[in-house]
Amino acid sequence: MQESSLDITLWFVVSTALHTAAFAGVTLHALKRRRNASATILWIFVAWSIPIFGPLLYLSFGIDRVSGKASKKQLTNEMMLHQRDQRHNDSSSFKAWHLEYHTRATDIKNRISRKLNTLVDTLNPDHPLLEANHIEPLVSGDAAYPLMLQAIRSAKHHIHLQSFIIYHDDTGKMFLEALRAKAEEGINVRLMFDRFGSTHAYLGGMFRAYRKVPNFEICGWTQANPFKAQFQINLRNHRKNLVVDGQIAFFGGVNISEENTTSRGKQAIRDYHFKVEGPLVHELQLSFLSDWHFMTRQPIENLLDSSLFPRMLSVGNTCARLIDSGPSITAGLASETFFNAIILARTQILIVTPYFVPTSDILKAIRSAALRGVDVRIVVPECNNHKYAGMASKALYEELLEAGAKIYQRKPPFIHAKAMVIDDSIALVGTANLDVRSLELNYETTVLFEDEIAVNKLKRIIHEDIDSSKEIILNEWINRPTIQKLGENLFSLMTPIL
Repeated sequence: MQESSLDITLWFVVSTALHTAAFAGVTLHALKRRRNASATILWIFVAWSIPIFGPLLYLSFGIDRVSGKASKKQLTNEMMLHQRDQRHNDSSSFKAWHLEYHTRATDIKNRISRKLNTLVDTLNPDHPLLEANHIEPLVSGDAAYPLMLQAIRSAKHHIHLQSFIIYHDDTGKMFLEALRAKAEEGINVRLMFDRFGSTHAYLGGMFRAYRKVPNFEICGWTQANPFKAQFQINLRNHRKNLVVDGQIAFFGGVNISEENTTSRGKQAIRDYHFKVEGPLVHELQLSFLSDWHFMTRQPIENLLDSSLFPRMLSVGNTCARLIDSGPSITAGLASETFFNAIILARTQILIVTPYFVPTSDILKAIRSAALRGVDVRIVVPECNNHKYAGMASKALYEELLEAGAKIYQRKPPFIHAKAMVIDDSIALVGTANLDVRSLELNYETTVLFEDEIAVNKLKRIIHEDIDSSKEIILNEWINRPTIQKLGENLFSLMTPIL
C-alpha cells in the first residue's frame, strides 16, 4: 500500500514538472515576439489549463510559428518576380502582359479608385492594375463547372488547376478524369491541392491513381512535416485557380466538390466564381507557378517559359489587379486593402462572407462607414457550416446594427461566397473571408476589379442573395436569449486562436 502511494506521488511530481516545463516553454515562445495580445493570453491560458494537449495545440496552431516558413515562401515569390522582370527585357509576351496594359493610379479618373490603387501600388507594386480584361461572374458550381470543364477539354498546350478542396466524390473524379484525358493527349497538366482541405481525397488515395499518368504532375500543398518537427498546419493554401493555355482563367470561392452542384434534389452551395480573359490571366498564372515552385522546387527558368505566357490581346474594358496575400510581408495586404476600401466608400458597401469575424480595424471601419451615412449591407449564412465561426460572428452584430448597418442572414443553401462592392465602381472578390484566418494565416487570392458593367453584374447577384435573406432587426436581436449571447461572446473571445 505504501509503495502504491509512493508511485502515485512520484507520478504526480513528474507529470507536474513536465506540465510546468511545457507551459513555461509555450509562455516563453509566445512572448518572444510582440503580437496580438488576446492571442498570446489565450494560448498561455490553453497551455496551462489543458495539460499535454494544450502545448500540442500550440505546436500545431500557434500563429506565432508562421514567420519562418512564410519568409521562405516570400523569398520564392521575390525570386519569381525578379525572373519575370528580367524577361521583360527579352520577351514581347512578358512585356505585353505586364507593361503594355499597366494602368497608373495617377491616370484613374474615379477619385475613390485612384486613392485605393495608389495605396495598393505602395503595398503591392509588383502586381499593378491592368486594363483590357473581361471578367464574368459565375454562381456556384452549376455555372462554373461546365465552363471550367469546357476550357480543360479544349486545352491545346497546358492546364494548371489549384484548389483548396478537391473532394473524393463524383465531381472530384470527373475533374481528375478530364485532366487525365488531356494529359494522355500530350497536354501538360499540373494539379495542386491543399492537403488539409483535401484530406478526404488525399488519405482516400484518390490522387495516387493518377500519379503515373504521363504529362500529369500532382502536388499537395503542406508546410507541416512531423519528421522535421514542423507541426504547424495553419499555413493553408486557400486559392482556387484554373489557368488554361495562358489565355483563360477561373478564380473565386468554388471548391471542387459535389456540394457545389445541384443534384439529387439538393441545392448547390451558393458561391461566386469568375471567368477571366485578358492580362490578369498571366497574373494568375504567375501566382500558380510561384506556389508550384515553392512546393516542387522545379527550376524557375523552366516554369517562366514564354509558352505559358502567350501574347495578350485586349478583350474587354475591365481594369483588374491581383492581390495575393499570405503570412509573410504581404500578411496585411488583404486586410489593408479591405480596410481602405471601406473608409473610402461614399454611398454603399456590400459585403458577402460566410465567416464574418474581421479584425478590430475592419470592424471599426465598417461601423464608422455606417455612422457617416454609407449604406452598409452585410450578407452572411443563416446556418453556418462552422458553428463556432457563426457564433463568434453574431457577437458583432449588435454594435453594427446600432450604427445603422444592415445584416442579412441568407437562407439555405449555405452561402460560401466572398465579395465586397464599394459604391458602383469597385469590387473585391476571390478566396479571402473576412476572418482572421484568411486575413493573416492562409495563402489567398483576391482580385480588385473596376468597370461599372462588370461590377453591376456582381451587384445584381448580391441583391438576389439579399432577396433570399432575412434581415436582422435590432430590436428583435437585442432580445435574443441570454444563453445565446453568452455562447456568442465566448466564441468571440476564442477567435484569435481558432
